Parts: sequence; C-alpha cells; structure tokens
Amino acid sequence: MVLTAYGRSTGFYIDPIEKKPLHHFLPGSKVLSFGTAGCNLGCLFCQNWSISKARELDRLSAVAFPETIAHAAKELGCSSVAFTYNDPVIFLEYAVDTAKACHEVGVRSVAVTAGYITEEARKEFFRHIDAANVDLKGFTEDFYHRICSAHLQPVLDTLVYLHNETNVWTEVTCLLIPGENDSEESINRMTGWLVEHLGPSVPVHFTAFHPDWKMLDRQPTPLSTLYRARSTALHNGLHYAYVGNVFAPGESSTYCHQCGVTLIGREWFDVTTWNLTDDGHCRSCGAQCSGIFEGQPPATNGRLMPVRIETLGLRS
Repeated sequence: MVLTAYGRSTGFYIDPIEKKPLHHFLPGSKVLSFGTAGCNLGCLFCQNWSISKARELDRLSAVAFPETIAHAAKELGCSSVAFTYNDPVIFLEYAVDTAKACHEVGVRSVAVTAGYITEEARKEFFRHIDAANVDLKGFTEDFYHRICSAHLQPVLDTLVYLHNETNVWTEVTCLLIPGENDSEESINRMTGWLVEHLGPSVPVHFTAFHPDWKMLDRQPTPLSTLYRARSTALHNGLHYAYVGNVFAPGESSTYCHQCGVTLIGREWFDVTTWNLTDDGHCRSCGAQCSGIFEGQPPATNGRLMPVRIETLGLRS
C-alpha cells in the first residue's frame, strides 16, 4: 500500500489551539494546522465534507514535506502542528514523519481524530503525538453504524488506551445532533463512562450541530441542549465541560474544580482571563488544573490565517 497523499495537503492555516478544540493544552498558543483528503468514516453530518469526501487529486494543492512543515511552524511562532480537517489516521505515515520532524525543532504535535483505528496502528500513531482531541460522535453502536458507517467500540478502546498507556494529553468532543445523540439518557451514560474509564479530569466539549452534507433536514442544536449536556457532565463528576460552536463565554471558560474561580476566561477562541500559576495551579486556592501549561499566553487572535509555506523561503 502506498500513501499517495504523502507530502501533499489541502492547505496550511494558523489557528488558535482552542479551535481544535483543546482548552488545557498550551492555552492561547498558535498551531499550524493541515490535513489531506479522504476519511475512514462516512458521517452523514460531516462539516468538512468537501475535504473528507473529495478525490485527493482534486484537493491536494499544497506541497510540503515533514521537515518543511516543522521549520515553518517554528518560524511562524506556532507551539504545535495539528493534523486535522480530515482524520490523520488515514495519512499516518505523513503525520508520524511530520511529528518526528517537529519534535526535533521543539514543536509539539496534535491529532484531531475520530479515534477509529486498529490496535497495531494505534500504538504506532500515538507514540509520536503530544495531544489529541478525540471525537466521540455518539454513545450507541446504532448511531455509529447508521450515521457514521463505523463502530463504537474501537473509539472507546482508543480513549482507554490513551488514558492508560500513553502520556498523550487527551480531550473529548461530542457534536450533539437533535434527535440522534442528544438524549439525556445518552449523555448521562457517556459522561458516566468517561468519569469511570478516563477519570474526572478529562475535558469534554459539547459542540453545536449545524445542517451540512447529507443532514440538511435537521435543525441546529438548541443552546438549551448544550447547556444541559454540560450540566450533566459536571453533575456526573467531570471537572471540565465546555460548550462549543456557539458564542457562550461562560460555558467555554475554565473554572477551578475546587473553589470555582475562573481560571481561563474565553470569548470564542480568545483567552481573556488568566488566573493560573506558570505550572497550572489556581491562584486563589492552589488546586492543580489538569493540562499542559507554559505560563500566561500573549494576547490571542482567534482568526484563522492561511499560510503559503513556500513564501517562507523553506523549500520542500
């Protein structure tokens, strides 16, 4: 088998790390993001369908090899490189080589993934990853089979593997689709499972669905559903639960699980408040906030910025 997408991408962009979303991994930092084409799932609601469903030769217009990407990230002031937009498990060799090159210049690697991967490939892939956001798309086999053309158990296995056998900082995202995976019972079971198997410190993001791809007949997720899901997560013992894809500053900020003070205030993807010590402790009560921190970030800019790697004087 040959990875024909190796060294080719749909484009490179500078994002805030919060957009991945990762709220506890170098908050306020910049990340150089890219993906290829195609996917190993068939989600009917895919919001990146123009990439994930594309014929790769139609979309892969940017050319850059691992060392070029690593040096570009360093030159652009990005703390990490993210494999995103489509699932990086289908361009594993390209992602792994890029992660290795990034580590050589002090840049970290991030995977935004559905976690749908075999045991053998899982070990090889995540061995080189520093942080991951795993998209837990629902919590029933029926949902995964009918809506995603996939299965639930491999994703759960990936989450348990990351927690028990790696040092990868892990956060979880669930896109809530009205009438499909947003029932109170489903969210209660899912968040209870996360606490039991990953512990209370794993951050979970409940994000709003917007009609797309083959699910244009559904309405956007009501705010009340997102707020209810967050409340259920907190009630079940998770320390950090967030609302995303909507403007909800109070529900996208980080609070101390011990004293309740705002640790990291956010508006959209901008960090507006910082009440952590350099090593991630609450300045009010001293409790540890779980995550990877390197002190207060500079002023952030939540805009996505496209980058042409060749303009940096770095040739592939």
